[in-house]
This record gives sequence, structure tokens and C-alpha cells, in this order.
Amino acid sequence: MADTQLDDTQFETGDSGASQTYPMQCSALRKNGFVMLKSRPCKIVDMSTSKTGKHGHAKVHLVGIDIFSSKKYEDICPSTHNMDVPFVKREDYQLTDISDDGYLTLMSDNGDLREDLKVPDGELGEQLRSDFDSGKDLLCTVLKSCGEECVIALKTNTALEK
Repeated sequence: MADTQLDDTQFETGDSGASQTYPMQCSALRKNGFVMLKSRPCKIVDMSTSKTGKHGHAKVHLVGIDIFSSKKYEDICPSTHNMDVPFVKREDYQLTDISDDGYLTLMSDNGDLREDLKVPDGELGEQLRSDFDSGKDLLCTVLKSCGEECVIALKTNTALEK
């Protein structure tokens, strides 16, 4: 232990240590809300409650779609138990450029630029590229949860029209 030099990998994250989820009783969850299913942040698309059985609790059957990958997840939980609900933040950015390697240059309301998000896959990405190439002024909606971020929607920016 003569080597007292600090290992840089210990301090990789600039995270405040705050939790990325909060507990909520299963019976209080609602359709179109968010919940963690199989350790993934999901939007609840369907839920049903079974009656209490001979030995106890009513059960809630949850069906959710992963907000980043669009995969479907299901879970069953007693209605009195707590489930983790992710903190989900939604923010609009003005699209200023698309780089050759597929990264977006996005500007927030206060003028800060970010270039760390890629063009989304599939139909949304194709629409984003074609609208940008045709000269449209676009706003990209970025969803952030559990340390992940992605562009989930885009709309024409009407605030800048002359």
C-alpha cells in the first residue's frame, strides 16, 4: 500500500447521489403513468386488478412499454406493495444541426448547446432528417430517465416564424 495515488475511475460520475426512482403503492399507479418493470423505465399501457383471494392481497397486473426501447414488459404485484416509479424529465430543444456521424446539435431555451444525442432510429429519425434537410425549424423533445436520454418526438418550431 505504498502507492497512494488515487485511481481516476473512482470518480467517473458527476451524479449527486439522488435516487432515480421513488416508491409508490401499486394500487396508486395509473394508466399512462410511469413505473419500473424488470429494472427498466416503462409507460403503463394497461393495468388490471384481480380480487382478493382466499389468502390475501388483491393483485395488480401491469403492462408497460419501455420508454427508450419500446419493448413490452409485464409484472404482477400485490396492490399494497410499493413499486419503483422513475423520475422522468421531458425537455424541448431547438435542432440546429445534424453532424455527418449522426449526432444532433441541440440548443436549450437558455442557449446552451449539446451534441451528445444521436439521430433516433426508425421512422422518427428518417422524418427528422428529411424535415431538417428541407429547411424546417424543428424542436426535438428529449426524454431523460434513469441515466438515459433519447429524442422521442419532434415538432415544427412555430415560435420563430416571421
